[in-house]
Amino acid sequence: MQGTPGGGMGPVPSPVDRRTLLVCSCILATALGQMNFTGDQVLRVLAKDEKQLSLLRDLEGLKAQKVDFWRGPARPSLPVDMRVPFSDLKDVKAYLESHGLAYSIMIKDIQVLLDQEREAMAKSRRLERGTSGFSYSSYHTLEEIYSWMDNFVTEHSDIVSKIQIGHSFENRSILVLKFSTGGSQRPAIWMDTGIHSREWITHATGIWTAKKIVSEYGEDRILTNILMSMDIFMEIVSNPDGFAFTHIMNRLWRKNKSNRPGIFCIGVDLNRNWRSGFGGNGSNDNPCSETYRGPYPHSEPEVAAIVDFIRAHGNIKALISIHSYSQMLMYPYGHLLEPVSNQEELYNLAKDAVQALYEVHGIKYIYGSVSSTLYVASGITVDWAYDSGIKYSFSFELRDTGRYGFLLPASQIIPTAQEMWMAIRIIMKHTLNHPY
Repeated sequence: MQGTPGGGMGPVPSPVDRRTLLVCSCILATALGQMNFTGDQVLRVLAKDEKQLSLLRDLEGLKAQKVDFWRGPARPSLPVDMRVPFSDLKDVKAYLESHGLAYSIMIKDIQVLLDQEREAMAKSRRLERGTSGFSYSSYHTLEEIYSWMDNFVTEHSDIVSKIQIGHSFENRSILVLKFSTGGSQRPAIWMDTGIHSREWITHATGIWTAKKIVSEYGEDRILTNILMSMDIFMEIVSNPDGFAFTHIMNRLWRKNKSNRPGIFCIGVDLNRNWRSGFGGNGSNDNPCSETYRGPYPHSEPEVAAIVDFIRAHGNIKALISIHSYSQMLMYPYGHLLEPVSNQEELYNLAKDAVQALYEVHGIKYIYGSVSSTLYVASGITVDWAYDSGIKYSFSFELRDTGRYGFLLPASQIIPTAQEMWMAIRIIMKHTLNHPY
């Protein structure tokens, strides 16, 4: 159930109470060392034409107005969502109004949602300590996820193992779960979540999916058949440095944490760092941009680790990269408008997967190629995978469509994961039944 933009369903605080809450929120965030987003808003603009889209793109280049696009200017049919700092709200709204760009407020105060999120995590942590359990309906820190992985592998050692495939820029372990019933170099399916660190729903969905795999093996005929012939690899935290940073300092951090001499801004967009189409449209050569592609293909250790692992394995048949938000299922290409050779097969497979997803909770996803469904994006995971011979390469954008954006409440973790499971089950089944 959705409430007002602030997310609360209770009584509205008085102006004095509201000011007190804002001050307390600022003090708490400062004490914890976390960035505060009090008064920041997410605005939605529906551009009428390419001219208006161009005006929105110009906003990113205005250094005085720090606009963080949550859904960037792509095409007139898609909304543009942008976070605007409180200090810049007046100027940005004036810019929009002066150019005839109508907007609505999707999130009235980001800090309200962040405070609710932290409170829910703290409550869940207290319950977990009391029961010595792990909540699959809560968000978790990197340390908690890695600890869960250790316990999970120990409890299900007959089917699950843990592989370290590399180290991040800040030297954190990059870990992958392997689900296998035996054999070596068998055909395999790769899944990754969290390549963009602020997309917490993807990590949580990956964790739930791992649990689902072990619980359904031997019970679900389709999954059992898959694991009798294929392995499944899951990288739940694809960007450990960025993810840790979202908990420690900046909840809305997207990129990794790499830095280079002489460059003031930190981080590379790991989903623009792949070789296919590297440096093309939909990526940025400005290190301060949220879509900064990096100095060269696979320059980032987090990307290079995946590339090296998949190449060394040599028998990955499907790749599923999970993002949020927008409710989409897409396939290559992102950097080209031309269809791939098996476009019809991928289109029909995506259609079936989206239908299976819809039947769980009635949530609608749209589907198609990245470039035709979302926007032109160069140097992305699925394009590299497809060009590397992985015929079934897909990217999800999970819930929602902007009501909460990257701050999806934990109450939606399990429903999101449940419906996504039915979609990836369709993709895995098709991969098993159509060997190549």
